[in-house]
Amino acid sequence: MSLRQQWAAGDETLGLWIQLPSPITAEIAARQPVAYVCVDTQHGVNDAMSCVATFSAIELAGNVPIARVPWNEPGVIGKTLDAGAHGVIVPMVNTRSQAEAVVDAARYAPAGTRSWGPMMAGLRRPDYQQWAHDNVTVIPMIETVEALDNLDEILECPGVDAVYVGPADLSVSLGLPPGNNDGTPAFDDALGRITDACARHEVVAGIHATGALAARRREQGFRMITIGSDALAVRSGFEVEIAAAAGERAGRSDAMY
Repeated sequence: MSLRQQWAAGDETLGLWIQLPSPITAEIAARQPVAYVCVDTQHGVNDAMSCVATFSAIELAGNVPIARVPWNEPGVIGKTLDAGAHGVIVPMVNTRSQAEAVVDAARYAPAGTRSWGPMMAGLRRPDYQQWAHDNVTVIPMIETVEALDNLDEILECPGVDAVYVGPADLSVSLGLPPGNNDGTPAFDDALGRITDACARHEVVAGIHATGALAARRREQGFRMITIGSDALAVRSGFEVEIAAAAGERAGRSDAMY
C-alpha cells in the first residue's frame, strides 16, 4: 500500500532512513516491519545513480521508497520521482507559495507541471500516469520559525499530503542546540502547534525521531515517524560490540544522524 492509502485508512506509519549509497543496506531496511524507507539526498551521500539502485532494492523488498531531496527545485523533484521514488520530502518550506511549488513539481497536469518521462518508475507500472496521480506523496518540511508562522497557509495548500518536522533545524531556528529538545517549552510548544494544525487541516504530521522517542511522538499526534538510519545503526552496532569486547556497556545514543 502507498503511504497515501495507509494514511487514508488511518494507519500510523513508521519508517527508516537511508544515508549511505548502498542498495544492500536499503534492502535490509526495507525488509523490516516498517511502512516506508526514505533515501536522503540532502544530508546523506546518495546521488542520482545510487538512488536508482536503492529505490529498486526497496521495491524488491516490497516496501515504499521515498526520498528527501536536496532542495525545493522542480528539476530535482521530478528526476527523483522519475528514478522510482513514490514521494518526496522537501526541506525548508516556509510559505504557502513554496508549498505550492513543491506540489506543482510533483504532480502531472492539470494538478501540476511535472514533465513526463518516468524513466525507471514507468518501467514498473504501465499505468504510471494514473498511479502517480493516486499515490505519489508530497511532504514539505516544517523546520523554521517562519514555517511555524505560516503553518495554516502551508497546510491549506491543495496537494500537500503530510508535513515533516526536522527537529534539528527547527531547534536551531528557535535558538536551541540542534537535535531533540523535549522538555524545553519553545520546542514542545512548536511540536504541539504543528500537530494541532495538522489535525485541523487533516494533514498527516511526520517527524524525524528515534525508536526511544516513538511513543512520545505518537502521543503528540505524529502519524509518520522515522525511527532510525542505516548510518546510525552501523555506528551504534560497532559501539555495542567494542564496548562488549572491553567488558563495558555501550551508552544509548539519542542522535538522529
